[in-house]
Amino acid sequence: MDMSNLLQLGVSAFMKSNQSGEAGSNLNPEALMGALSNLGGGEGGFDVSSLLGKMQGGDLMGMAQSWLGDGDNQAIDGNQLKNLLGSDKISAFASQLGVSESEAVGGLSDALPQMIDKASSGGSILDSIGGVQGAMGLAGKLFGK
Repeated sequence: MDMSNLLQLGVSAFMKSNQSGEAGSNLNPEALMGALSNLGGGEGGFDVSSLLGKMQGGDLMGMAQSWLGDGDNQAIDGNQLKNLLGSDKISAFASQLGVSESEAVGGLSDALPQMIDKASSGGSILDSIGGVQGAMGLAGKLFGK
């Protein structure tokens, strides 16, 4: 799955999320795509490897594996999300979109697992880097762990 499709999936998941509230449902998809790209640290995309590296370093390994695998995605709560992405980045994301931080966190807690799951669906990311262990190893190399 290429980055624009991944971002479009994130936009859709965020807007459909019950947790992003009415504000989240009524966002401009282009604005949301830009905000997701900024939040994900990718130049016009979403840096999945960086996110996985932070999850490994933040003791969210089991959660990352559930997102990467083909089974159900483990839920992420607001505090875990803030620790993972940084409260300042979530705050900037919310203000860029004109939504409350709780709506931003709610929508992201639905969107992120789906984005990582779809990015690895059918093994596209996983196969190219050697499965879940390869993903974690790659992330470890990126972050010197």
